[in-house]
Amino acid sequence: MNADELRATLNYDHLTGLFTWAVRRKGGRGIGKKAGFIMSHGYVGICIGGRDYTAHRLAWLHVHGVWPTANIDHINGNRSDNRIANLRDVNQSVNMQNVYAPKSNNKSGYRGVSWHKQRNKFTARIKVDGKYRSLGLHDSAEAAAAAYMKSKRALHEGCTQ
Repeated sequence: MNADELRATLNYDHLTGLFTWAVRRKGGRGIGKKAGFIMSHGYVGICIGGRDYTAHRLAWLHVHGVWPTANIDHINGNRSDNRIANLRDVNQSVNMQNVYAPKSNNKSGYRGVSWHKQRNKFTARIKVDGKYRSLGLHDSAEAAAAAYMKSKRALHEGCTQ
């Protein structure tokens, strides 16, 4: 699919991030009807010609006329917010900086924070360019989390949480 085919098939509202059908589909929704469905991982999907596409990649193609070169990052972390102002074409490392929830095996409850058993304190660290940087030892998990978020905001453009 190229941009011209997409634009002939779907209309895109860059202010809302929503797609509507520009053509009547056989057995499908009519002209002007909302296109898309929520996929299992929270992204909006749109089926065109028997193939499922993610709406954020279609939005990029619709507006810029080319497929994104890497990952499309939802700046605010909301996978269904496909406003073009909320999307950016970034590499995987930058895209992962919008992950805010701690991993499932994290015991502190905060991303980038763990317990340092030898020092009986919480430690914070952040990964930058494939390497971990220590952000020091802290008396509480909250203080370590604050250090992590301060560093994250300084290091990674677009991270707001």
